[in-house]
Amino acid sequence: MIRVLIERHIAETLESAYEVRARKVLQQAVSAPGFISGETLVDARDPNHRLTLSNWRSEMDWDHWYRSEERKELMAELVPMMDQDETITVLFQS
Repeated sequence: MIRVLIERHIAETLESAYEVRARKVLQQAVSAPGFISGETLVDARDPNHRLTLSNWRSEMDWDHWYRSEERKELMAELVPMMDQDETITVLFQS
């Protein structure tokens, strides 16, 4: 199993629109092969800084979802709402 940490920073005033679209991304990820679980957290000191932590069966499963047309289409709606590029970190348990 691997974990994937996705960090995003939302532009001011776009929080509610972002939430609606981000939920769509997570809902679609849930049905992706190899997806185990996921949660989204809000930075206590910066409410526009969002972190999504998801668990995947393998890096190959994550990579397949990450490169999928479905995710690319969903992200096309999210990217304009962010004021920074998303950061993705793939984590392995040691």
